[in-house]
Amino acid sequence: MLLAVLVAALHGAAVAFMLVGSLLALRWPRLLWAHVPVSLAILALYLTGSDCPLTTWELALRDAAGEPGYRGGFIGHYITEPLGFPIEATSTQVGIYVVAFLPNVVGYGLLVARHVRRSVRARGG
Repeated sequence: MLLAVLVAALHGAAVAFMLVGSLLALRWPRLLWAHVPVSLAILALYLTGSDCPLTTWELALRDAAGEPGYRGGFIGHYITEPLGFPIEATSTQVGIYVVAFLPNVVGYGLLVARHVRRSVRARGG
């Protein structure tokens, strides 16, 4: 069961990194090399409705330990359902997209603005 908990913690860290990685990259730009592929992979899984490999792995470890699994995926099980928002609800889905996109739009927008400012300064303008 400990391995299942560790996989769930890793999963939570991946989701948190996807949410705030672009903002962290304002301080540590090299994080973008990890953030971009992680974010795109999570987005692709979510948009296609595919099962996340980390969820599948966690559920297999729970099963092997004789523990019950869950339905609705990681986000539904650990975040939205405990807060009273059914994962299938349109409002919950919209909320997930807003929470996922907003910090990334801000973070990448600030990164692009910084790059443009530096480029203009480098050209002497």
